[in-house]
Amino acid sequence: MSTYRVAQVAAVGGPFEIVEREVPRPGRGHVRIAVDACGVCHSDALFVDAGVPGLRFPLVPGHEIAGRIEELGEGTDSGWQVGDRVAVGWFGGSCGHCTPCRQGDFIVCVNLQVPGWAYDGGFAEAVVVPTGALARIPEALTAADAAPLACAGVTTYNGLRRSSARPGDLVAVLGLGGLGHLGVKYAAAMGFETVAIARGAAKADFAKELGAHHYVDSTAGTGVAEALQALGGAKVVLATAGNSDAITATVDGLSHRGELVVIGAAGEPLGVSPVQLLMQGRILRGHPSGTAQDVEDTMAFSALCGIRPMIETVSLDQAAEAYQKMLSGAARFRMVLTTG
Repeated sequence: MSTYRVAQVAAVGGPFEIVEREVPRPGRGHVRIAVDACGVCHSDALFVDAGVPGLRFPLVPGHEIAGRIEELGEGTDSGWQVGDRVAVGWFGGSCGHCTPCRQGDFIVCVNLQVPGWAYDGGFAEAVVVPTGALARIPEALTAADAAPLACAGVTTYNGLRRSSARPGDLVAVLGLGGLGHLGVKYAAAMGFETVAIARGAAKADFAKELGAHHYVDSTAGTGVAEALQALGGAKVVLATAGNSDAITATVDGLSHRGELVVIGAAGEPLGVSPVQLLMQGRILRGHPSGTAQDVEDTMAFSALCGIRPMIETVSLDQAAEAYQKMLSGAARFRMVLTTG
């Protein structure tokens, strides 16, 4: 093909429009991917609304990409071949020379490349990415299932496996949205005694279907912290909800040496006092997404354990509708754009 279609935003906060562009040629160390599916993440709003520096418009968002390699850049010798099924997530490449990169901590690269920010993202029929961002998709996963695992999946999976929790420990997942529903599935599959925390008693059955052993209604008379302590105290709380008050309410529900792992983005400060952390030796930390290898690990674990994201698929032409449904909170639980 000589042209391909993208869903772009021409100006800050503007509407999506479908336009045709000339097909780009990948340079050295890059490949062009024929995009089969791309998830719609809430973080895409950071780019559409210019919430981070260095953006250029028109802008093509999308950092939950799944597709097939259709061209390698000249001189690119990386073990990848045309036709390989690959995914690209929040980690879209690293500089290799900053201090975190030199220490091998690529996901916190000072110059991290995120699709939709550093270069055009996956709301498109094709995308050019560095080979270091590629994760191989297992045969057991469809492109539509693999795409959300490149961001929502790896963030929750990595947040749990890098935590201090061990099989049998009480682990709570705050929120049952695009991140949280996967967090509950992963926590149960990892052998944790899993607690789901969300708003309203009506979600209890759904939480149990996901694999939760317990459900805490954050709107009930009993506070979240009290409910967690009644279960023995949480070794880890994985906070997927982007609500600082809700995150703060879990702190006193941690056990001694318990750990609050924050992956839900919120702009308001947390209301945590030093005393809450000091007296019980509790830990509060943020957790970023994961590298291409982490994405590959996430997909492999998902395939092994039969874990799939709950998705709604729509065509690329409906990018605007999918984006608005994500913003409204009506998606159940990940909108995925497809090009097929």
